[in-house]
Amino acid sequence: MAQPRPGRAAGVGARQERERGRCAPEVAMIGARMQEALNRHVQAEVFSSYLYLAMSAWCEAKAWKGFARWLRVQGDEELAHAKKSLDFLLTRGGEAKLGPIEAPPSSWASVLDLFEKVLEHERKVTAFVNDLSVTAQQEKDRAAEVFLHWFVSEQVEEEARVTEIVDRIRLVGDRPGAVLYLDKEYGK
Repeated sequence: MAQPRPGRAAGVGARQERERGRCAPEVAMIGARMQEALNRHVQAEVFSSYLYLAMSAWCEAKAWKGFARWLRVQGDEELAHAKKSLDFLLTRGGEAKLGPIEAPPSSWASVLDLFEKVLEHERKVTAFVNDLSVTAQQEKDRAAEVFLHWFVSEQVEEEARVTEIVDRIRLVGDRPGAVLYLDKEYGK
């Protein structure tokens, strides 16, 4: 069994050692272009969380409690994605440069309009993640490529889930009772 370095407690990693000032900071393992792209990704994920929170509030105010809950959960997931990306950036020795978050819209014409906007937004996020993957390939950053595979797969699921909601709302059309049923279903 490997013994800890002298002066280092068992189970203490290099990052904790650096934070305690016991070892020199490491050289960044991430290029400037990839670092910039990941910082933009963190910002985009935080905006997504903010957008879904605004959409959730609108649904709540319109008595669409189930859709409000679903959107709030989605917003929490987006914030978790931002944190995951930020942690990856920091683990690679990158610097966090968090930018301002744009204010999201606060009202929509209908529940269908709102979910069409969710789908449109998820498609933009997919394009952004794909561009981020291309950047990782161009930079020959294999660690970032592997890390981003999860986001690529996640976007396939996100788009499919939202497409299903939009399709179901369109299917029931102007029947308020049917939309209320969907609201209840997605609130579970």
